[in-house]
Amino acid sequence: MTETNEVLIRKLKEHSRLSGADVAAINALSFSMRALGSNQDLVRQGDQPGVSAVVLSGMVARYHLLPKGGRQYLSFNMAGDMPDSQALFIDRMDHAVCAIGDALVACVPHKELMATFNLRPSIAFAIWRETLIDAAIFREAVTNNSARLMPTRMAHLFCELFYRARASGLTVTGTSFPIPLSRYQLGETLGMSIATSIAP
Repeated sequence: MTETNEVLIRKLKEHSRLSGADVAAINALSFSMRALGSNQDLVRQGDQPGVSAVVLSGMVARYHLLPKGGRQYLSFNMAGDMPDSQALFIDRMDHAVCAIGDALVACVPHKELMATFNLRPSIAFAIWRETLIDAAIFREAVTNNSARLMPTRMAHLFCELFYRARASGLTVTGTSFPIPLSRYQLGETLGMSIATSIAP
């Protein structure tokens, strides 16, 4: 079992029951590694990717590219997450995914995943459940940025990231989690001006 398989299996087991045969099928998947530098795109808006990625280390973010070149960050993904799993079900990406700081991802071909889904539907259900959890995070982000006061937005984001990191065993001594967001990126995430986002 490789580190990639272990990370994915551990993540899916947070919310889904996997049999020994399911674990064996995941272990049989082939992955290619890709190292990303800070702000480097994994997937661009409009792409038609043939692979799906699993984050192994670091953090990546989904974002919409705005007409004037700015970004609206939609959600963040950490080790074990599949940030572009929607590409399995749509023809063209309607958002982009980039690294926040340095990150390492493993990519598995869609054809392999689909073949595995046919053989082991429980794996398909687990990855679909992971996608639904991501959708719930999207909805919460909309609520956070449209219906909460600015300090509450920031607190909610930090609490969400910490809770998810703790559930995945990524916190440091269980009480802290490094977030490689710049102040500017934080402002683009929460819909604040830079001055507002760093105000005491």
